[in-house]
Amino acid sequence: MRFVLIAILALSVVGCTRFSMNHHLNNAYKAYDRGNCEQVTLELSKVERASRARSYVWPEVSMLRGLCLERQKLFVDAAQTYQFIIASYPQSEYAYRARARLETLQSLGHYPLRSTAAVVRPTRF
Repeated sequence: MRFVLIAILALSVVGCTRFSMNHHLNNAYKAYDRGNCEQVTLELSKVERASRARSYVWPEVSMLRGLCLERQKLFVDAAQTYQFIIASYPQSEYAYRARARLETLQSLGHYPLRSTAAVVRPTRF
């Protein structure tokens, strides 16, 4: 009987963490819909703290962060976030979305193509 009680208690704690993570992720999407990127950032940091053992949610969090950076006109930061998603989670649906966002940023002129990007070289004295 004690084992069953301990098992139920352990499962409820895990469920609470997942509920908390989902709750904050939903709040982040709602804040994004309202255009409140500061609230999105706050909610995403709460999701990250609750999801340390749930790596499947990390690309989604990064994607939403990139979209908010874009909305704030921080195009280079958004592009770097998308490149991170592509490099870290190449098989996820978010990598596909990140590639599409990079292409959109490039076509709008907010992020240069790799071939036309200026090469920064150290200055010799």
